[in-house]
Amino acid sequence: MSFAESLSDPGVLASMLAAVAMFATVTSVMLPALKGDKLETRLKQVTEQREKLRRASRAALETRGLKKEAQGTISSITKRLDLQKLLEDPNIQIKLDQAGLRGPRPLMVFYFCRFVLPFAFAILTFVYIFFLSDLGLSPQMKYGSIIFGAAAGFYAPNLYVGNIAAKRQQSIMRAFPDALDMMLICVESGMSIEMAFAKVGAEVGSASPELAEELQLTTAELAYLQERRVAYENLARRTGHEGVKAVTMALIQAERYGTPLGDALRVMAKENRDMRMSEAEKKAAALPAKLTVPMILFFLPVLFLVVLGPAYIKVTSVQEAG
Repeated sequence: MSFAESLSDPGVLASMLAAVAMFATVTSVMLPALKGDKLETRLKQVTEQREKLRRASRAALETRGLKKEAQGTISSITKRLDLQKLLEDPNIQIKLDQAGLRGPRPLMVFYFCRFVLPFAFAILTFVYIFFLSDLGLSPQMKYGSIIFGAAAGFYAPNLYVGNIAAKRQQSIMRAFPDALDMMLICVESGMSIEMAFAKVGAEVGSASPELAEELQLTTAELAYLQERRVAYENLARRTGHEGVKAVTMALIQAERYGTPLGDALRVMAKENRDMRMSEAEKKAAALPAKLTVPMILFFLPVLFLVVLGPAYIKVTSVQEAG
C-alpha cells in the first residue's frame, strides 16, 4: 500500500489524529511544570538583591567607622580625664552629624580641643602682649585680653564645626531638588524606596558628594534598622534643613497610611524647587545692599578723581600763568 493510499485509509487517519491529540494533551499538561513558577523566581531574586543590599549597607556602616570604638592618644586622654562629662554639650552630636563628622573619634577630638585650646590661646595671648609687642595697654586690658583669648579658644571648636555644617548644608540643598526628581522617576518606574535611594545616591555624587553620602547612609539604615521611620528621621536630623524634614515627614506618612509615594515625592520636588528659587531671588535682592560699601570705598574716590582732576589741573595752570 502506497503512502497516498494509506492517508486515505480511515483507520490510519484516526490513528494520526489520536496521536496528535495525545501529544497536545501531554504538552498542555507538562508545559506549566516546564515553565516553572515565575512569581517564586522573581521573589527569590528580590530577596537575594535585598540581602546583597543589606550586606553592602552593613559594610558601608562599618567602613565609615560608625560601629568602631575610638582609639588613639587623644581618645585615651579624653576618656581618662572624663572630658565628655566635664565639658558636656548636649547639641554637639547633632552638629557633628550635620558636619559629616561621624563616629566616636570626632567627638573625642572635639572635647580634647575644647579643653586644650583655651589654655593654648591664653598662653599665646600672654606671650604676645607681655613679650612680643608694646601696645601700651593697662594691666586690666592685658588681663582682659588673656581672658578673651581663653574664651576664643573655648568656642573655636564650635565655630569650626558650625562652619563645616553650614557649607555641607548648602551643598546638599543645591542638589536636593534634582535628587527628588530622580527619586520620583525611580519610584514611578517600579523601584522600591531603598533601590531609589541607592540609585539616586550613586547618580548624584558628581553634583554633591555630601548628598550622595547621606542617601547611601539612609539606604544602609533602611536595610539595617528595624523601623524605617527612624532612618528617615535620622536623615532629617543629619541634614538639618526644613526641605529635607518635609520630605522625610511625607515619606513617613506615605508608608504609615499607604498613600502613593509618587504623589508625595512630586509635591515635595516642586516645593523644594520653589524653595531653591526663592533663595536665589533673596540673594539677588540683597546684592545691591552688599555692593554699597565696596562702591563707596573703591568706585566713588576714582569717580571724584576723574571728575575733579581736570578742573584742578586747569585751575592750577591758570594760577601759575597769572
